[in-house]
Amino acid sequence: MAIIVNLDVMMAKRKMSLNELSEKVGLTLSNLSILKTGKAKAIRFSTLETICQVLDCQPGDILEFKPD
Repeated sequence: MAIIVNLDVMMAKRKMSLNELSEKVGLTLSNLSILKTGKAKAIRFSTLETICQVLDCQPGDILEFKPD
């Protein structure tokens, strides 16, 4: 996949656990885990917006495009 999810990097920079992010964003641990591991097929803009608000970052800090 050409889209790399760097959610774990931003969480580490903010010293935030998956449990804490899950509570603040309002997503289940399993859904966040799927996103974090790059197995998600899609993400809603509203979810991305909330994650960015909680982590105080930009979408480009979480998602990265790498051509094959």
